Amino acid sequence: MAKAYWIIAVNAHASERYHEYIEAAKPAYDKYGARFLVRGGDFECPEGKAKPRNIVVEFASMDIARKCYHSELYQKAAKIRQQLADTDFLIIEGI
Repeated sequence: MAKAYWIIAVNAHASERYHEYIEAAKPAYDKYGARFLVRGGDFECPEGKAKPRNIVVEFASMDIARKCYHSELYQKAAKIRQQLADTDFLIIEGI
């Protein structure tokens, strides 16, 4: 079974409060076995447009990645994130 990933590009406009989202999302990450592969850090964007912060989260399967995103646990956190940042969010199956 192929793993799946959340690929998230974030522009936090209230970065001093972004920790509220991170703390709220942790129970969902723990429940669904999320594994962070990229969490910010230096990057280069040789083509297109990028947001200042990029995150890649690995899940055991597409089904689990979807369940985590749509879970009540994560949606509480997502509402906080949506107030604090502009985000591009993909759920994508690996190979």
